[in-house]
Parts: sequence; structure tokens; C-alpha cells
Amino acid sequence: MSLSPYVFDASADNFNRLVLENSHKGPVLVHFWTPKAGPCFILMPRLVKLASEYGGKFLLVMLNTDDLPELARRFSVNSVPTVKFFWRGEVAHTIHGADPDSSFREVLDRFIAGDANRAHALGVAAWQSGNISQARMLLANAAMAEPDNLAIPRDLAKLLWSTGEGEQALKLLNSLPPEARLEPELARLHAHLSLVEAARHAPSLAEINARLLANASDLDAHYQRAAVLLANDDFDGAMADLLFITRADRSYHHDIGRTSLLALFDLLGSAHPLTRQYRQALSESLH
Repeated sequence: MSLSPYVFDASADNFNRLVLENSHKGPVLVHFWTPKAGPCFILMPRLVKLASEYGGKFLLVMLNTDDLPELARRFSVNSVPTVKFFWRGEVAHTIHGADPDSSFREVLDRFIAGDANRAHALGVAAWQSGNISQARMLLANAAMAEPDNLAIPRDLAKLLWSTGEGEQALKLLNSLPPEARLEPELARLHAHLSLVEAARHAPSLAEINARLLANASDLDAHYQRAAVLLANDDFDGAMADLLFITRADRSYHHDIGRTSLLALFDLLGSAHPLTRQYRQALSESLH
């Protein structure tokens, strides 16, 4: 195809070089099409125009699925038009159908941003698409490339927790510099994950209550009870224990009583009666 210097036709011989190898240099869009489908001819000139407008910031490859059915099957293309965005040798995003130009621009702009920002955005997109292993790889690479961008470890920790790796998520957050862990959103995420993991490892509620009966100032027991109560949806009881910890010792686990309360306020919402009650109590205890 000679409509643009940035547009190419795929063949069985050139696909790996044209698409996979070039995707390590920048994004490559592959338009899976067939002459039998009218929407393909609507989308095709729009994609060619985008390729010209972006001036080589991405390559556009046309793949006729009638001529190359094995490649269509290899990448699970069941309908056309389908456009797959390749980056670093992998499919990083897919658009099915002749979506508006804005949809393509939005995804392209993620790629064309700086490498770390691009990896971050693509990692989130892969996570949302259910490609967990790819999302982990992209987010981990982005975190190493841009260690000062705290949104990246935040999202990676959320991904790990969502896949049942709460302990790994906490290790990741604990590995951040102390000043980074003070960032409000990270502090609240850390507090939330800490409570979940504490509940998972805590003894029975009866055992915790026995410890508190013997020593009402046992902050570890108060924290464990807060975690267990929260796991049982007893927000009031959990927040009472967290408030006790805050009043007793702000330095306990880096002020985790207060940050846990703030995390629960976010979870319940500002209009919830418990949020209003404990926010007032927290304010009074701090002043």
C-alpha cells in the first residue's frame, strides 16, 4: 500500500519483522480486514489519514484475513474490522469495529507519551482487559523507569491485591521510601491492605477479646480486632478500635490508626453517619 510511507501490507514472510520487531521501536497498529466486509473500507482510509497525521510515530499494517487466516487465528481475530496495537512484541490493546477516530487517538497518545507513562497507561489498560501477566510486567517496568511517579506502585499494588497477592502488595508499598508512604492516597491504600492482611492472619475474635480483657492497652490486639470486625462488616466496632489506637499512640505502625480511619471514611463516603461520627471524634482527638 503506497498511500503513506507509514502504511504497509502484511504477508506471512514480513509479519514478524514488520510488526513484532518494529513494535520494540514504537507502536504498530495492525488492521485485520477483509474485502468482504464494508466497514473495513470505511475504517481503512481513516487509519491511513491518522498514520499520516502522526507522521511516523506509529506504523500501520494492513492484514487481509482472507489471505492470512493463520495470522488471524494466531491473534484470536474472530470479526473484522479489528485493530490490534502491538508494543514491545505483544498485543497491548485491541479495538473491535470501526470506532470513532477519537478512540484510536486516545490509545495512540498513551503509546506516544514517555516510555514510563506509556507503560503505566498500557499496564492499566491490560489489567482492565484481563491480561494480568502483561499488566504486571508493564507496571513493574514503568515503576523501575520512573521511581518518583507514585501512581505506578499504587496501581501495581492494587493489581496484586485484586489477584489475591495482598502480601506482595504490602511488601511493594513497604519498600517505598518513608516520605512516599506518607502520600495520602498511598497511605490509605496501605492502611486498607494492612487491615485485610491482618484479618487474614488474625487469631479468633474470642482470643483477641481475651487478650484485651487481660490488657486493655494492647494496641496489637486492638488492631487485630479492628481488622477482624471490618472483615465481618462491623464498621462501627472496627472504627472504635482504630480511634482508640490513634488516641493512644500516633506512632503505632506509622500512625496506622488514623490512616485506617481515613481509608474507611473514603470507603463509606462523607455522608455516611459513621463517617460523620468518627471524623468528628478523630478531629477532637487530634486537637
